[in-house]
Amino acid sequence: MAAAAALKCITVPSTAKHTATVFFVHGLGDTGHGWKPVADMFRTDPDLAHVKWILPHSPTRSVTANMGIEMPSWFDIYSFGFNTDEDETGMLQSARLINQLITDEVNSGTDPSRIVLGGFSQGATMSLLTGLTGEKKLAGIAVLSGWLPLRSKFKSLASPHASSIPVFWGHGMVDPLVKFQFCKDSSEFLTKELGIPLVEKPGDKGLSYNLYPSMGHTTNQKELDDLRAWIKNALPVTKADSEGESAPNS
Repeated sequence: MAAAAALKCITVPSTAKHTATVFFVHGLGDTGHGWKPVADMFRTDPDLAHVKWILPHSPTRSVTANMGIEMPSWFDIYSFGFNTDEDETGMLQSARLINQLITDEVNSGTDPSRIVLGGFSQGATMSLLTGLTGEKKLAGIAVLSGWLPLRSKFKSLASPHASSIPVFWGHGMVDPLVKFQFCKDSSEFLTKELGIPLVEKPGDKGLSYNLYPSMGHTTNQKELDDLRAWIKNALPVTKADSEGESAPNS
């Protein structure tokens, strides 16, 4: 079978000297354009002026749970109940494609410790799979309304450094699609099976677990504010940032 084509992306450049990068992976039926307003909003924060955003577009594929309709999707979904088999082949293929983007960014000069990988829904699931099984230890993984995939074998797939990668987890408690129980089960797997410690006070490294009582399968300003604060902690301004006068053409 021919190798999958490299992913196309939107790049939102830093507003100051570039020293850190956030990859944000969209959900089912969306594109990178769907999260560009968030990147545009975050980059106006002086404490995130050094951050470049890369927003990849997924391939288009037939989605079984949507009557086989073709749409942007990182993998097939057989049922929105998520109680069926998973599209392991599609997931692993997309993880390789996302990991290639990260490798390209590292090869261009950005250390993995200055890279955050995050996403929403399907994109959050891909961020967990890519970030916790990849050979590079990232600055953190942000999970919005997602779930842990391939749970029966995830522990064997996880990297040796998976337990020390900070994770932001945000989830709406009235999410009708990715139900709260999936969030609870997934986050417990991270702490009990992978050994990621639960953050108990600001500044701790580990799983930052954030629930939003009236939020469905979406995001809201409170979650975005929490995420922004977490990214600032994961990708802090450095001396090199403060010395930079202008953004490079990246």
